[in-house]
Amino acid sequence: MSTETSKHPMIDTGLSEKGLKAGSVGLIGAVVIGVSCIAPAYTLTAALGPTVSEVGVHLPAIFLVGFLPMLLVALGYRELNNAMPDAGTSFTWATRAFGPWIGWMGGWGLIAATIIVLSNLAAVAVDFFYILLGQLFGNPDLAELTTVLPLNIATTVVFIALACWISYRGMETTKTFQYVLVGFQLLVLGWFAVAAFSHVANGTAFDATAISPEWFNPFAVGSFSAFAAGVSLSIFIYWGWDVTLTMNEETRNPEKTPGRAATVTVLVIMVIYMVVALATLAFAGVGAEGLGAGNPENQGSIFAVLAGPVMGPFAILMSLAILSSSAASLQSTFVSPARTLLAMGHYSALPPRFGRISPAFKSPSFATVAAAAAAAGFYIVTRTVSENALWDTITALGMMICFYYGITALACVWFFRGELFSNARAFFFKCLAPLVGGVILLVMFGKTAFDSLDPEYGSGSSIAGVGLVFVLGMGVILLGVVLMLVMYRRNPAFFRGEILRKAQTTTAADLK
Repeated sequence: MSTETSKHPMIDTGLSEKGLKAGSVGLIGAVVIGVSCIAPAYTLTAALGPTVSEVGVHLPAIFLVGFLPMLLVALGYRELNNAMPDAGTSFTWATRAFGPWIGWMGGWGLIAATIIVLSNLAAVAVDFFYILLGQLFGNPDLAELTTVLPLNIATTVVFIALACWISYRGMETTKTFQYVLVGFQLLVLGWFAVAAFSHVANGTAFDATAISPEWFNPFAVGSFSAFAAGVSLSIFIYWGWDVTLTMNEETRNPEKTPGRAATVTVLVIMVIYMVVALATLAFAGVGAEGLGAGNPENQGSIFAVLAGPVMGPFAILMSLAILSSSAASLQSTFVSPARTLLAMGHYSALPPRFGRISPAFKSPSFATVAAAAAAAGFYIVTRTVSENALWDTITALGMMICFYYGITALACVWFFRGELFSNARAFFFKCLAPLVGGVILLVMFGKTAFDSLDPEYGSGSSIAGVGLVFVLGMGVILLGVVLMLVMYRRNPAFFRGEILRKAQTTTAADLK
């Protein structure tokens, strides 16, 4: 195992290369994959309606508030990557900062979140695949095929297998695939926004609503519960930018490019969301009837309702864009869990087979297939047991996102503790930004966990009087604890810090 040397003068990395194909992704490619993983077309059609139902016209303010912790955490991630570019990201960095036990759980949080999302993305892609078939052939009955459970499951597994195959072939294939699909969905979203504003200007909008500065004021939201619910939703819609960092061993200039790509990705997504949100509110308003963005009947997919009135005969492009968005994100999301599993296998936190690299494609071989198998298995079980269980697990996803993002952000502060006050830049980027971002996310984790105890949270399902969302969210985290204890019995060396040791940091004064 060849040890890498850090360019950071104060840090002994103790990390090693894993055999991935170095230099295969540049800044633009990393940003494209980051945008793809977030899936703006799919995320917006699913999140705009529920968020409007909570906060009304203050949707832009909530998007800004949700953007803030993401940006602050991204800055902390960038500093960790500059010092320790490693495919394990949250797992590796939290291990280096806090030790193997917290590091293992940080890695588990990322893996569990992405496996759940992979199954959901495949399900959404399948739904829109059949909707698109119905539109193309003018037969609405084709769209109903997605409700036939055996066919739905079979098609979902095929989508997961195809995405796995592309990911297995490495970053070059992934990058080419993503350029096409991401470019298309951004073109359609831009078309939708321009068309919506044109209707407002021409007086043909459903409920033309003038944009007001008050929309951007988070303090104008009616209640803290509505504010917290809105922020929780907005955190979900930004999630996925950290995929750019899991590619750090495969990028050009790995100490700088992934961190820059993460920051650029968050900023690009912010602009996309704000423009489309303003266009939607200006065209449809927030009313609870008709095409209004506050209409509960429109919340499942706001673009499915508005695309026709806004884009006319070209509305089919929006269905194709959402299908492309979910399919592209399904494929790019494989990058994160596969490389985290790879790193955990490489450092003996998981069985060694997870650390295997494909000789032909220089990509994680066993880890990619394992992620696909886990996503397919999760979908089959939850979808067969109860559709409520599937969607409540997606709701519980927010807890896992806040959990591992928060751990990683605080790991940045602790890891660099010896140099936080050496200069103003170090204080802001290594202390203040990740500390504030991490605390916000961990507070949101606690708030969501507490609220989800209520049986009415999510689908309204419960077990022994406890909300199903809480049971599923905490259950996934506790499953990680069980697996961690099993791995401790199998390979105690990792958990004793003998393989991936805690950071050896020094201050500038110590180096003199």
